[in-house]
Amino acid sequence: MTTAIATKGLTKDYGSSHGIFDLDLTVAEGEVFGYLGPNGAGKTTTIKLLMGLIHATRGSATILGLDADRDAVALKHKIGYVPGELPLFGGWRGSEIVAYIAGLRGDLTDSKVETVAKRLDLDLGRKYREYSHGNKQKLALLLAFAPQPALLILDEPTSGLDPLHQQEFYGLVRDARGHGATIFISSHVLSEVEHVCDRVAIVRDGHLATVGQLDQLAGMRAHRVEIVFAGPPPIDRIRAIPGFDQLVVEDHRVSGMFRGDFEPLLAALASSRVTKFESREPSLEEIFLGFYR
Repeated sequence: MTTAIATKGLTKDYGSSHGIFDLDLTVAEGEVFGYLGPNGAGKTTTIKLLMGLIHATRGSATILGLDADRDAVALKHKIGYVPGELPLFGGWRGSEIVAYIAGLRGDLTDSKVETVAKRLDLDLGRKYREYSHGNKQKLALLLAFAPQPALLILDEPTSGLDPLHQQEFYGLVRDARGHGATIFISSHVLSEVEHVCDRVAIVRDGHLATVGQLDQLAGMRAHRVEIVFAGPPPIDRIRAIPGFDQLVVEDHRVSGMFRGDFEPLLAALASSRVTKFESREPSLEEIFLGFYR
């Protein structure tokens, strides 16, 4: 397996526990990798380090075999990048911005631009300042995807997109992967990664909380359980069951996240009359929130 991104002890310490700390992460070539966390968790800091836009306090990062810091200029020709904060192009028209970036990159052809612009329904004849936030985001996606780079690093890529164009974004990701590209997507919108990612990492307060296959993370031997009783719930017995947490009690209804063997739970309920028992695998959203409780 060839590695596209590898970090070792990567740290950017802004002080007061802000930044990213001791990040050890490996992304394989051809993989679609989701990097998840709420705003302020350290996602954008990580991406700026990978892009060579800021310098690490300590640790290292290599991208496509090159040093992310020392070889930052050379790497920018191999990467399609969507920043978390879009640049300001003022009165330039979309076509003029594309021409400017094409001159810098050298690998942006008119046919590729037209194809992506059509897919995103983007009018390149309008001035940048006239674009809505969604159209500015479409332009950023066009500039990242149209060159068909070996690696795409996307920071909150669907911000401002309507549902129709979010679906088109997922299509762009799948097509890029089909051409052999590696895609690194940072997001706090979990439905994005459920659509396209193979593996995900969850970052919390600047530290890596977990990394796993999407299907493994979505299972984690946990179930969202809802029980409705005919009478008052046996709360003390339920609270004593190992693996039952995030309990919510509303009248005769008890719900929570259950991990482990169901036998102790069923035994605790045996002497109570249950009118409804529902168990399902939790959504990635619920698992994600569990990491932050």
